[in-house]
Amino acid sequence: MAIGLGIKAVNAGHKVLFTTIPLLVNELKECRSEKTLRAFENRFEKYDLIIADEMGYISFDKEASELLFTYLSLRAGRKSTILTTNLSFERWDEIFKDPVMTAAMIDRLTHKSYIVNMNGNSYRLKETQEWLKEQ
Repeated sequence: MAIGLGIKAVNAGHKVLFTTIPLLVNELKECRSEKTLRAFENRFEKYDLIIADEMGYISFDKEASELLFTYLSLRAGRKSTILTTNLSFERWDEIFKDPVMTAAMIDRLTHKSYIVNMNGNSYRLKETQEWLKEQ
């Protein structure tokens, strides 16, 4: 679903970044250590839509949590962001390890947002089953 929205946005002329949360966090940490966060921020802000997949598969240390919070907060209310996750908001403290930051992150990300709760079978499993039928 998120990829489809991204493709529609690109076709409509918008600048879109598709990444995963772990890759984004690694890039943020590398930029901090190389003292290039300002350049990253300028590049990050040029995107009309950022689609960040896989929130919740990996927990973060304090530095990573703070960096992710900062950069996603900068977009809140100004630019579009899509996050995909397999965790309910109640479990986000497992990722961020800080209940105050977790609450603030959820507050910013859900303000004037659409939340799509997708329950059901995995699309990857469905694609694999269809692929196997073709073999």
